[in-house]
Amino acid sequence: MNAGNRIWDAVIVGGGPAGVSCAVWLARLGLTAMLIEAGKELGGLCRSNPFVDDWNASLPGMTGIQVADNLALSARQAGVSLQLACRVNRIERSAGGYTVAGTGLSAPIRGRYLVLATGVRARPLPGAAPSTEPPVSRGNEPANANGILTGPGQHIVEQDFRGKRVAVLGGGDNAFENALYAMEHGAHSVRLYARNLRAQHQFVRKVPASQVSIGPYEVDALRRTVNGKPYDLIMVFYGWEPCAGFADALGLHRSAQGFIATDIQTAQTSCPGVYAVGEVAQRQHPCVVTALADGVTAAKAIQARLESA
Repeated sequence: MNAGNRIWDAVIVGGGPAGVSCAVWLARLGLTAMLIEAGKELGGLCRSNPFVDDWNASLPGMTGIQVADNLALSARQAGVSLQLACRVNRIERSAGGYTVAGTGLSAPIRGRYLVLATGVRARPLPGAAPSTEPPVSRGNEPANANGILTGPGQHIVEQDFRGKRVAVLGGGDNAFENALYAMEHGAHSVRLYARNLRAQHQFVRKVPASQVSIGPYEVDALRRTVNGKPYDLIMVFYGWEPCAGFADALGLHRSAQGFIATDIQTAQTSCPGVYAVGEVAQRQHPCVVTALADGVTAAKAIQARLESA
């Protein structure tokens, strides 16, 4: 049967750890679920993380990319129905559930329940046009046309830091870890600017205090300067923002930071039959393991609702 001609028990939007976990559990519970992912492969942000994820106690020594591969394998082994390279841009309430439509979908997908697992994206530098795409090497010239690198990921690994003057913006773990990465990969100089420190002490103490400026600072993205000092590269680590604009029509309650508010016991949102899992809801400390648990929470809640109907 064509995916658009049936009503699935659940439609899951987002194929990162939370979405895959939810889909795998639903499939293994004997329920029907359609998993829709904007990328060409499953894995979410894990797919762009080439570093070893030592925080994942169940998969020691594996990189984010390897974790993404395992997520895809789990989905295949569970027989999860997939729609890859499909970007959802409209969600509507329909008889008996919800209808999802978007680019790449040959027909709208209908489900009794809806799970939002679309994660987060790195917050950009205000006034800049940052790129998180892999850079193209041009000798010793800045790899990105505007010299702005936003958020962690593969584009940092592919950047040639040799001889570059680098400014790192942000006071969290990612800022300090990536400042260290630039220092270790041949940067001429690295200065970290933090309005306040949020990073763990284990990361802070590895960066020399002489290279850290704490307090207000001014950035000119066009001139690529911080406090008037020119840099070849500016790396921006201002945290994360939820990828959930496509669901605005549902009128979901949000936190002050824009994350989707959910019930801690079930992951249900303010809209009946709609669940939000993983970092789009920022329910727990954001990592692969907590996202996986979030997906299970929603799957079990949906199972309970279907069995009591």
